[in-house]
Amino acid sequence: MDLPCTVSIIGTGSYVPEKVLTNHDLAKLVETSDEWIHSRTGMRERHIAAADQATSDLASEAATAALADAGIEADELDLLIVATLSPDMFFPSTACFVQEKIGAKNAFCYDLGAACSGFLYALDTAKNQIASGAVKTALVIGAEKMSSFIDWEDRGTCILFGDGAGAAVLQAGGEGRGIMQSAMGSDGSLADLLWTPGGGTRNPISHEMIDQRQHYLKMQGREVFKHAVVRMAEAVTEALGKNGVSSGDIKCFIPHQANIRIIDAIAKRLGIVGRVYTNVEKYANTSSAALAIALDEAARDGTIQKGDLVAMTVFGGGFTWGANVLEWSK
Repeated sequence: MDLPCTVSIIGTGSYVPEKVLTNHDLAKLVETSDEWIHSRTGMRERHIAAADQATSDLASEAATAALADAGIEADELDLLIVATLSPDMFFPSTACFVQEKIGAKNAFCYDLGAACSGFLYALDTAKNQIASGAVKTALVIGAEKMSSFIDWEDRGTCILFGDGAGAAVLQAGGEGRGIMQSAMGSDGSLADLLWTPGGGTRNPISHEMIDQRQHYLKMQGREVFKHAVVRMAEAVTEALGKNGVSSGDIKCFIPHQANIRIIDAIAKRLGIVGRVYTNVEKYANTSSAALAIALDEAARDGTIQKGDLVAMTVFGGGFTWGANVLEWSK
């Protein structure tokens, strides 16, 4: 049931680090090639953060851009959520570091962990906080420094990920329906298909854990692919139904930027080929930042126009997945 308040995105922003790592560069590290990577993933390059850049630094750059786009100051924020699976540290939350960096002194802040699904989950959470009347203005950020825990000797994973951040500012009001209802789900029984098994309380940091390289991301790619296609397509169908719209009403479809083959398979299932926004070729998979970066770029390059219906979908470790629909009001 819809909350009795329209909540709209009033500004977006994104940031990627300066350093570019191409497929040709990766071929010098592991046994692979540009043709092999591109034909299987759609990726040509990814951006890699500097050694002295933390996730909060990337997030703060995206946040600053989103605030400027929205035309508001950081001290007007009431809520700040950072979706990430690569926090600056276990605690405090990366959101608190971002708060300090951008001067959002009046916001309460926390991190949200849903892996690659994080930005959409955080967007829905912030929307509901605003719609309930608890807050007026929220900033949602998806930010990742994936390069910090990728195994650069594992060609099955190191080719897939990049660093970056994207952000959105939300407020009540705006023309149209704004951010509409979402459809989300999870399946913890499949957690070991995409995870980082070491470093937490189940398998604490130790010399043995590090020697076994368990502090790096692990993925069973074929199984993840299969579940991602099915779950994201189902989530979009459910979200469309909840909001009383059809796939034919969608002007722009923004999926999680994980793999072009996954994206193409979902588009075919939904019958929306030709209306899909992708930037995976430039950035690879930036996890929770991917959807946020794509949304910002689609808004800034004119792909999304005022009044357009936009559908977004995500899938990540957990497993977690979701989709939502929004009417663009900028």
